[in-house]
Amino acid sequence: MITQLETPDLFLRPADPRFAEMLLCYYQRNQAFLEPFEPRQDAAFYTLAYQKALLVQDAAAAQQGSGFRFYLFPREDGQTIIGTIGLSNLVRGCFLSCFLGYKLDGGFVNRGYMTQAIRAVTQFAFDTLRLHRVEANVMPRNLPSLRALEKCGFQAEGLSRQYLKINGVWEDHIHMVLLNDAV
Repeated sequence: MITQLETPDLFLRPADPRFAEMLLCYYQRNQAFLEPFEPRQDAAFYTLAYQKALLVQDAAAAQQGSGFRFYLFPREDGQTIIGTIGLSNLVRGCFLSCFLGYKLDGGFVNRGYMTQAIRAVTQFAFDTLRLHRVEANVMPRNLPSLRALEKCGFQAEGLSRQYLKINGVWEDHIHMVLLNDAV
């Protein structure tokens, strides 16, 4: 069972279907803000049933050890989700790697929250999961995201052309990596 992670300003809580209403509010509040950085979503995504199903999937992935998603709550308000951060596509064996993905509420950017969350989750990946490599892919135009990764020690390994379809367009991404030399 995964417990919550903590930073000076945040609680990072593992997926729980009871978060569905808070998560739906987060996505509704941030629909326009996230649109340039996300795959297109259909109308069903913005329903309580859909968000609950996502949370059930996230909780099941954590139980299976294949993925770990955390929901960001500011310490001063433990009832409002202001973002998500997760580790996906965990590969064991000789690779010991995963992908890092995250998003933050538009009203909470430039406060250092995502940098705190990235540090906490990569520490979890390295210390608890004993992974060797955490990879993140970021569009070159997403400078705040690149800066947060750089502050956490991630280094660019190259450019992946037309890597992900974002808002209907195949976008290039910079491949960022953080290594755990202790493994």
